Amino acid sequence: MSHRLLGAMATATLLIGFITSGATPAAAPPKVPKTPWGKPDLEGTWDFRTITPLERPASLAGREFLTEAEAAELEKDVVDRNTFLDERAAEEAPVGGNVDRRADGSPGFYNNFWLDGGTKPVATRRTSLIIDPPDGKLPALTEDGKRRAEERRAYLRDHPADTWVELGTSLRCLVGFNAGPPLTPGGYNQNMQLVQSRDYVALLTEMVHTTRIVPLDGRPRLNHEIQQWSGDARGHWDGDTLVIETGNFRADRGWRGSSQEMKLVERLTRLDVDTLEYTYTVTDPETWIRPWTASIPLRRSSLPLYEYACHEGNYSMRNVLAGARTMEKAAAHK
Repeated sequence: MSHRLLGAMATATLLIGFITSGATPAAAPPKVPKTPWGKPDLEGTWDFRTITPLERPASLAGREFLTEAEAAELEKDVVDRNTFLDERAAEEAPVGGNVDRRADGSPGFYNNFWLDGGTKPVATRRTSLIIDPPDGKLPALTEDGKRRAEERRAYLRDHPADTWVELGTSLRCLVGFNAGPPLTPGGYNQNMQLVQSRDYVALLTEMVHTTRIVPLDGRPRLNHEIQQWSGDARGHWDGDTLVIETGNFRADRGWRGSSQEMKLVERLTRLDVDTLEYTYTVTDPETWIRPWTASIPLRRSSLPLYEYACHEGNYSMRNVLAGARTMEKAAAHK
């Protein structure tokens, strides 16, 4: 009997075994694309929209994950709400109107057409973006954090618009709240484009077109006295995970009440062709009693980033300040 015949018989026996046992060859795991220099390819446009809140709602206390049915019901509720608001706006808004109005007829916020908060919970079905502490809540504020928060509230209560300094960085078109760092799902423009080379990565957020160029070459950090809106970032690879460590944030940035001592560590891991896991840890002993961590699975998008024209800086700031001066004059003549 020839070796060729023996080989054919062995192959036939193997195939019969698969058929009779119902077994099938295991599917190959999805491959993570690599750069020409061997690192995971993180390039692309990544969408971080989600209806999953940063903190776990009280109604879901003690529950880390939603069921599939609960996630589907939440998505349906958001879609139904958006449909209702869009239909109402179409019926009530004047031609060219683009804002909701309060009961007294004064301008309110953008109507629903301009918002794009997403319709789905995160793919993991977590009940909060915060994964540590385990309760899904922000840690308690330190005594200094409480003091600063109360002083800020009291000051703005009495001086809401004395000058442009009192107005937030988003209104001044300096830093978009959800533009990061870190990335924070919000109302719109929730896309981030990542470009990489051997020695750098660049992260461009659609909101306010905030761009961070992160060196990977081990260069020393800036002097602590040199503070920036997006901080001073340095990156390195930890296996297949890109780690970006950032400090030197401006004191007046005020992200979630943080101080200039805030340190941020972001970790980006390509899980498959369409998913980039984004996890960040915030450490600020002057604001929170312990570090905390959040995680957002980013979805690959085929859409381009669009221009972000921040008209708040062109109109809202001037109007807010002018309105405050008008109210002061009216009060002085009473």
